[in-house]
Amino acid sequence: MINFAEKQEREDFIKRIQKLDEHSTPSWGKMSVYQMLRHCAMWEEMALGRQIYKQAFMGKLFGKIALKSMLKDEPVKRNLPSVPSFIITSDGSVSLEKENLITLMEEHAQSPVNFIHPFFGKMTAEQGLLLASKHLDHHLKQFGV
Repeated sequence: MINFAEKQEREDFIKRIQKLDEHSTPSWGKMSVYQMLRHCAMWEEMALGRQIYKQAFMGKLFGKIALKSMLKDEPVKRNLPSVPSFIITSDGSVSLEKENLITLMEEHAQSPVNFIHPFFGKMTAEQGLLLASKHLDHHLKQFGV
């Protein structure tokens, strides 16, 4: 399973991120490249404990089952619903957000922590790294890199 905690895989992710520019378009979904980068950066901020979320009621009912499914060694399905607070509607600088995401990803790889995901609930540092890697890979594939 992919995991950007591994140095070579992290370098591969960074190369893929650096291929993105303001003209990158998605193969599916409605996000712009900036919105996708910001969305992924927000995921990293949560995984680093910088943004604290409570688990939603539906997550308390189904989160652990869904997490177990998400951690399987298979690609993330397209067009799954996003946590509402992770939906970005604004625009901004693609180059600045790329650097922000890379910095957060590097920090997460070096210092993973346990955290609470708004749907999946309590996650271990290891689960967070694996799911962050799958999530980022999914969105980079969405933009063809």
